[in-house]
Amino acid sequence: MQFASARVLTPVTYAIIGINGLIFLWMGMRDSNTFAARVTEAHIDLGLNKGLLQYGALNPFDPSEVIGPHQWYRLVTAGFIHFGLFHILMNMLLLAQLGQLLERAMGATRFVLLYVASLLAGSLGVLLIDSDGITGGASGAVFGLMAGAAIGLHRRGVNVFSTGIGTTLALNLVLTFTISGISIGGHLGGAIGGAVCGWVMLAPTWRPYPKWATYATPAAVIALSVALSVAITA
Repeated sequence: MQFASARVLTPVTYAIIGINGLIFLWMGMRDSNTFAARVTEAHIDLGLNKGLLQYGALNPFDPSEVIGPHQWYRLVTAGFIHFGLFHILMNMLLLAQLGQLLERAMGATRFVLLYVASLLAGSLGVLLIDSDGITGGASGAVFGLMAGAAIGLHRRGVNVFSTGIGTTLALNLVLTFTISGISIGGHLGGAIGGAVCGWVMLAPTWRPYPKWATYATPAAVIALSVALSVAITA
């Protein structure tokens, strides 16, 4: 059973891809090193790192001045910055495919909730596991979409490894643990958050959860992710 048969991208998916693309172009206009996967000032300003979040970024015009601690916006903005063309193209390709599958099945509001819950769970994973470098990218949220879709298929009695989703998720998990420079915490956190949401939000029609639970579950994941992120960096 497929979640949706339409082959046309849905509006929220288009919007998220568009936001990511516009931010990438804006970063590239500020510093062309963005296109070459080099760390730029914008990455430092918007990316996620436990130390940056706790103590704040340095003023680039005065390295002795700290801009400000507890920059909570980084929990969100890190999910919209990318390191190089290959990074953003791969993430947006997966987002386009998963959005086509999920958004029409869930509806725009619940799709957004699943995406945000996965993104913030990924940010929490970064703070818990990744200690070096600056993390950025939509892959935490995308991993959440993949894991949520895999759980939904499993609950419908579908062998996920007979579908592209199971194979893609497994392959990306292998790459996460074998290639240096990939955020293990971001990917695992996003996948766990998405799987929890998917269990409720993509339950089969013959064993549904109450409709309110399909909204409350991602809201709870969002709240818990933010609360724990604040607690471990306060």
